[in-house]
Amino acid sequence: MGTNNAGYDGAGYDSEDAREAELDAALSEVLNSGIFGDEAVLREVKESPDPTVELADTTAEEARVDEIYRDILTRAPEHKVQPSLERVQMCLDLLGNPHHSYRCVHVTGTNGKTSTARMIEALLREHGLRTGRFTSPHLVSVRERIAIDGHNISRADFIQAWEDVAPFVELVDQRSQAEGGPRMSFFEVFVVMAYVAFAAAPIDVAVVEVGMGGRWDATNVIDGDVAVLTPIALDHERWLGHTIAQIAGEKVGIIKPGASVVSASQPEEAGAAIAQAAHRARAHVSVYGKDIQVLGRETAVGGQLMTVRTPAARYDDIPLALRGSYQAENAALAITAVEAFFGGRALAGDVVEHALMAVTSPGRLEVVRTSPTVLVDAAHNPHGAAHTAAALEEYYPGRRVGVLAMMADKDVEGTLGQFEPVLDAVVITDMPGERAMDAEDLAELARAVFGAERVRVERDLLAAIDEAAGWAEAEAGDELATPVVTVVGSVYLAGMARQMMGKGAPDEAPTE
Repeated sequence: MGTNNAGYDGAGYDSEDAREAELDAALSEVLNSGIFGDEAVLREVKESPDPTVELADTTAEEARVDEIYRDILTRAPEHKVQPSLERVQMCLDLLGNPHHSYRCVHVTGTNGKTSTARMIEALLREHGLRTGRFTSPHLVSVRERIAIDGHNISRADFIQAWEDVAPFVELVDQRSQAEGGPRMSFFEVFVVMAYVAFAAAPIDVAVVEVGMGGRWDATNVIDGDVAVLTPIALDHERWLGHTIAQIAGEKVGIIKPGASVVSASQPEEAGAAIAQAAHRARAHVSVYGKDIQVLGRETAVGGQLMTVRTPAARYDDIPLALRGSYQAENAALAITAVEAFFGGRALAGDVVEHALMAVTSPGRLEVVRTSPTVLVDAAHNPHGAAHTAAALEEYYPGRRVGVLAMMADKDVEGTLGQFEPVLDAVVITDMPGERAMDAEDLAELARAVFGAERVRVERDLLAAIDEAAGWAEAEAGDELATPVVTVVGSVYLAGMARQMMGKGAPDEAPTE
């Protein structure tokens, strides 16, 4: 069948009209030949989007997203908290304070923030509300940090958010530097982008996870209707303080006048700080262990069944698609937070079931491969490691081998100590970044904790996973108990492993 190639230059059509003309000519030839007589079907083919054009558009947008991300990365990194909200507030003022156009639930704590935020967002969305979710860091795509209606912000909307805020970010940079201050930081820029994107959507409610601390965290320009405090433990001591009391004192900064406060069970010093801050703010407090309780739970395929008591109701046999007792406690906090958001009323049982049976928390005991089972987990401090270790023991009774890499500024020995009783062996690996501990240095610490015979080193992550899988299978005892490999020690490591196992960015919308 002959076609007219006018308008095509070997790389693509030089105009949409040329493409249309060639397609019309080709369809006419087919119809006139009598080989294919159903004109409606052929017209449907003609009107369908050209996949090559869509792919080119997506590739161009992805390149632009990466360019924007690299530009923002030149700013002060997100783990360096700058004790001022002035730059973020100035930028949002210039933009017309978009964050005042929706209600907010604010989440802080040391561990469990992201999982709890995801559950809160799922429950609110199940009630028919349009939701925004801001979490950090990301696993694969920077767009994961800003989610709308449960999906990552689209490439086009990410680009638009940047273009909306960029002139104002530049203006704030100039004003701050003129007064001897710094440019807006990486995290500050992302907060502003998120708040603008939420207003543009528009959403009804934002679920916002702090980056670090609370009082001086860039997210803290919002007035949350509900402040949620997940378990507080030692982490980020360099920036937040070296005691639980100091760290809690930073985190309670998200409690605003008249808000509802929902807290996990806390160390005594943290509990006292929360009570004092809530009293000053005249905020109502609900605390796990007193007002909130997981009354019972049992493991199930892909998660667990739990019975929960909250200030408003009892919820029996709720399916939760996440593993571990700590996730059941996070779910209890999430249910209570959403009750508080709706004025303290009980939630419909079917709404809770539908939301929690489908909720995901990528990078948290997430299965990324089978035969043998390979998990990725973001635990990176002793408190988080203790919860992950308990869940591994509960769900995976077979031989367990870890693949570990960690940041040098974490409590490495404390984290290794939590894993030692449940991991039969570990393969130490490398990950990029100036904060990452060298594999040999980490292996030396691991040998002191595990013993030399239980520690191997493989700097390449994919090879380390294969090494761990072979080690787990070779020495598996009980044939009925499946061996498992757990990649753990850092959010960044979890993200790298997900990609290597063929997992793309979580929460992508179908069109992305």
